Amino acid sequence: MTSGAATYDALLRDAAVALTAAGIDNARFEARLLLAHAARVPIERLIAHGSEIAPPAVAEVLRGLTARRIRREPMAYIVGEREFWGLPFKVSPAVLVPRPDSETLIEAALALMPGRTEPWRIVDLGVGSGCLLLTLLREFPNASGVGMDTSAAALAVAEANAEALGVVARVRLVSGDWRRPGWAGRLGGPFDLLVSNPPYVETAAVGGLMPDVAQFEPRLALDGGGDGLAAYRAIAGEAAGLVVPAGRVLIETGQGQAPEISSLFSAAGFSVGVPWRDLGGIDRIVPATH
Repeated sequence: MTSGAATYDALLRDAAVALTAAGIDNARFEARLLLAHAARVPIERLIAHGSEIAPPAVAEVLRGLTARRIRREPMAYIVGEREFWGLPFKVSPAVLVPRPDSETLIEAALALMPGRTEPWRIVDLGVGSGCLLLTLLREFPNASGVGMDTSAAALAVAEANAEALGVVARVRLVSGDWRRPGWAGRLGGPFDLLVSNPPYVETAAVGGLMPDVAQFEPRLALDGGGDGLAAYRAIAGEAAGLVVPAGRVLIETGQGQAPEISSLFSAAGFSVGVPWRDLGGIDRIVPATH
């Protein structure tokens, strides 16, 4: 990377070259994000003032950030934030990085629960960053929610996001683990809507995921047990007691898992609908009605 006095444009070029050499897709776009984060200025300012000399401290910070990305650390962890449903969510290595695929669950909820001003009660199992629950609380302004996670660090991230998004007064965050007996009794149900993006990767397959995921994202939020369905069995086993009559469940699935997960909820007494597909055409959300 350029040493000595360098313009923002030169720093951007060098970072993009380094990322490209490391096989990073969209290298110039990511380099611009890293530079904006290092300089603590909006991207628009970098574009307008690219010919200006950057402070040496910016170049030093950028070198460190670029090195982290070359090691495949997710961009969201490096900059500390990821957009979801048009909202900014703080993230850390304690939580999964919010993904566009998960926005399919929000679409399904808005379509299946048209009463936008109803005082719905919503529970999110494995709340993580809070991207599902807090987005729903923004969309349903009179709703309240409970978010459960086994990770204290994840709950802290969710609480920070709830405060930043102005919904902290309508959310309660609970420590709980669906692998342990009695977890559902701590949530204070029943609820009108249960949502979840549980771990669904088979244990043996976790190590083969993209390095960004396998090496950096929390294994507890990825590892779904031997067949990837352990969390779904736990949730389906308690769902009838967590959801009001005619209440809904919306649960995210991995590719090819929707039929088995649908069967689990059917066996638990739920009426299961046609899965909602994500933008890639994958059956992503299984909807069920109590």
